[in-house]
Amino acid sequence: MQRPRADVDGRRFVFPDGSPFFWLGDTAWELFHRLSKDEAEEYFRSRSAQGFKVAQVVALAEYDGLRVSNREGHLPFEGLDPTKPNEAYWSHVDWAIDRAAIHGLYVGLLPTWGDKINQAWGIGPVIFDAANAHAYGRWLGRRMAHRDNVIWINGGDRNPGERKDVWRALATGLREGDDSHERLMTYHPQGDRSSADDFHDDRWLDFNMLQTGHGNPDLGNVRRMVRASYERTPPKPVVDGEPRYENHPVGFDMKRGYYDAGDVRQAVYTSVFLGGAGVTYGCHAMWQFAQDRFEPVNNPISHWRFSLGLPGADQMRHLKELALSLPFLAMRPDFDAPMPTLRGGGTIAVYSAEGGAIAGVGKGEWFDPTSGGRQPAADGTPPKRDGRVNDWVWIGRG
Repeated sequence: MQRPRADVDGRRFVFPDGSPFFWLGDTAWELFHRLSKDEAEEYFRSRSAQGFKVAQVVALAEYDGLRVSNREGHLPFEGLDPTKPNEAYWSHVDWAIDRAAIHGLYVGLLPTWGDKINQAWGIGPVIFDAANAHAYGRWLGRRMAHRDNVIWINGGDRNPGERKDVWRALATGLREGDDSHERLMTYHPQGDRSSADDFHDDRWLDFNMLQTGHGNPDLGNVRRMVRASYERTPPKPVVDGEPRYENHPVGFDMKRGYYDAGDVRQAVYTSVFLGGAGVTYGCHAMWQFAQDRFEPVNNPISHWRFSLGLPGADQMRHLKELALSLPFLAMRPDFDAPMPTLRGGGTIAVYSAEGGAIAGVGKGEWFDPTSGGRQPAADGTPPKRDGRVNDWVWIGRG
């Protein structure tokens, strides 16, 4: 597999041959910890068939991944010492990453969930300081050096707080271990934050990752966060690495209902049409791989295997296919437009999140985010479609 990198303008991802790489990710955080080999194979096969390109997975899992064995019966370290890796555990990680590659998937690999460096909340325990984080990063970087489908994601749902030195030591170790220096690296923050808030000027940070999150149902939050990171200098690609999850309680409160496929589409299309170089889909049952053997986290409403085929997951491919059908590398957000708009390469694309009329446009084409279908557009009045969210994309020349 080719290793993607930032393009010369610092806005998009490209392969070495200059062709575009659209980041379509999925949050599979607990995969190494909670899935058997057969189940992991099923996950990779399904997500590949649905058009996903990146599985975001954590090496040291959030839910007591240091003291509860993975499904193969292994712990990552001897005791809680990150300088004493357990080969059996890491051989399983190797196997999973290699299987992902066979299915055409990149692995956005988090060396650790954030609670092992900055607990803040959760299980922990904190096991890293700057010295052993550097050593662990160097060891892990060397181990993954020949795997072209690995992309580094530091962070793990935590703001660095007063522990930036530890995160920087980990990033430095990863770079030293993987001395090709051609592998993308970013940082996954907690909700309503961007990696740009803490590390934008660090040389190891190749692109910015946001977590627009699940607590605020207002799309204005997505618009504000994506634009703020996009406009930082020097320019770096932007990816919302954790937007609204399908079947996640709105604002973490099941009494307010659950986000559905329409809510997910609104968040991911808004993100991309305001400059995102791609986006990550998520499902509340999938990230935790909800099943009877594990205690459920915050009221998932379906088993992970059933959730593989949720409508939102199946609809994500259409966004990637749309982006790659456009002159995506040349297109830039128009922040003065009333709706999320991309312009460039002689093309305009506008996202109507609520099905409202788009002012100032004429003949063109309507793109249906639920099906990927297209139909002629006489003006900026979108067609009607069954469902609560009647979102459309208008495409024209300009």
